[in-house]
Amino acid sequence: MSDFGGAVKKSSNYDLAVIGVPFDEKSSYLRGAAKGPAAIREASTEAMINPCTELGVDLALDTVLKDLGDISIKGGFFRLASRLEEKITEIINAKAVPFVLGGDHSISYPVVKAFAKKIKPLDILHFDAHPDMYDEYNGDLYSHACPFARILEEGLARHIVQVGIRAANPAQRKKAEKFGVKWIEMKDLLEKTSLEFSNPLYISFDVDALDPAFAPGVSHCEPGGLSTRQVINMIHNLNAEIVGMDVVEVNPYKDISGITASAAVKVTMEVMGKVVQIGSSQ
Repeated sequence: MSDFGGAVKKSSNYDLAVIGVPFDEKSSYLRGAAKGPAAIREASTEAMINPCTELGVDLALDTVLKDLGDISIKGGFFRLASRLEEKITEIINAKAVPFVLGGDHSISYPVVKAFAKKIKPLDILHFDAHPDMYDEYNGDLYSHACPFARILEEGLARHIVQVGIRAANPAQRKKAEKFGVKWIEMKDLLEKTSLEFSNPLYISFDVDALDPAFAPGVSHCEPGGLSTRQVINMIHNLNAEIVGMDVVEVNPYKDISGITASAAVKVTMEVMGKVVQIGSSQ
């Protein structure tokens, strides 16, 4: 189990919930993201970090964080998707905020599907090197290269902003234009980028949004990406009701000295701190 600097508590009631999804059967290139939840948990140990975020939130004192363990991946993607939707719905019904540790990016589709049934309208902030909007990839509609195509086609979100894009093809550009997806490509990124959302916000963070210098432990390295500091600054400047998050595509087999898992922990904890900060101000 994770402890996120010692913040995780054994409690029947909780405000924030961590759930692992050790699944990478929809990866199109290298396998290894299934080990991501364990790597992130290991990097979150209080032996190395403390529970305080940069915003001044102490996750051990200012909220109740619980680790619900890993969801079963037996039976393939569709059975996993059903279980995951059910679990996310349970967390939402408990009026808690889920933090989903992947796993490859295919898991975002069933997670967002669960949110869309409970929270309408829903906005999404998606950090990634790739738009993940292929109609299909190698004949697979549910590849980790396709979750946002399914999300768009089913109308699961009102407004989607994708940050860090630097590996997109013409077909994905057309799809983004068709559905009104806002791209903040790396080539256009300003030093200070302000993100505005008017609806409850779900964050999907693919660690390959980060430059390989900050996150080498991914299956699809794409140079020219975000720094960890840029992502944290964008999170700190958000003014939105954050209702959930996933962190995906950490591949420990390629991770040098746990750099990528540590970055995933840092970003996740800063989002947790932002959730608590915004909640306390309402």
